[in-house]
Amino acid sequence: MHPTRLVLMGTGPFAVPSFEALRAAGHEIALVVTKPQPPVKSRKGPPANPVRQWAEEWDLPIFDPPTINDEAAISEVAAKNPQLLVVCDYGHILKPAALATARLGGINLHGSLLPKFRGAAPVQWALLSGDPISGVSVIHMTPRLDGGPVLVTRQTAIEAHETAGQLEDRLAQLGIEATLEAVAKLSDWDGESVLGELQDGAEVTKAPRLSKADGEIDWGRTAQELDWHVRGMQPWPGAFTHLEIASGKPAVRLVIREFEITETSSGDRSPGEIVLGDGFRVATADRLVLIKRLQPAGKKEMAGADFLRGHQPPEGSRLH
Repeated sequence: MHPTRLVLMGTGPFAVPSFEALRAAGHEIALVVTKPQPPVKSRKGPPANPVRQWAEEWDLPIFDPPTINDEAAISEVAAKNPQLLVVCDYGHILKPAALATARLGGINLHGSLLPKFRGAAPVQWALLSGDPISGVSVIHMTPRLDGGPVLVTRQTAIEAHETAGQLEDRLAQLGIEATLEAVAKLSDWDGESVLGELQDGAEVTKAPRLSKADGEIDWGRTAQELDWHVRGMQPWPGAFTHLEIASGKPAVRLVIREFEITETSSGDRSPGEIVLGDGFRVATADRLVLIKRLQPAGKKEMAGADFLRGHQPPEGSRLH
């Protein structure tokens, strides 16, 4: 692989393993572009920026404009004379002028098998959709979101009890080899021949950014669909429900961390109905599920059975 002069653009943890691999492989890191630090609103300090932390650790030059697409930011990047932009988990879409700052354009490491799950939350939506496999794609970037030709892909089976956070960690590691291979392809590119495989527009699916409200559990869905939901919402925003402990008192918000699908049919029970007698079991559209781990609002995570013993909801109580 020829050493290449790179500008890296990223913010979140998904980018760090591949960025570090590029540094360790001997590529020249001319600049690391990341999101600016937001104002500190609590004693906890600013939100974590893993790419910034990594760049500071290696004393790499950092640039954090409010937007990468204004004239001043484009000039700053162009002044570094990069051969290639490498973008991952950045949070901004590059317009044509920004992409044109590098002779070879840009590549983007994306956490799905494109054209499936274009958007901000590909790992979560793969789980929410019940897909058996996931993977990473490295594309040659175009102004269209995640729409460029695919240079490299790697795929992996989604494990039975894997959460979105666990899968994202594995995909970040899977992306290392894919990113190095893509940079090698671009370093030998003549700038004219067709690189990669065009995406099939008929196969495109979307992966929009999640909100806190997306975590709310609909107990009227099947047990399998709810399993996908609980795993897909971890670690954020968390799959949540509410339980009214006593009449006239506020309902307790519960984040469901883990449950097990049982072989017992829900029968004529209402969705969300708590079934007492053998652990914390809840009726869904088809089967009972056993709540194994949960977290009440403002408290630590605990076993579902421990929560039930401490609160003793009356027979027929429902999660809602």
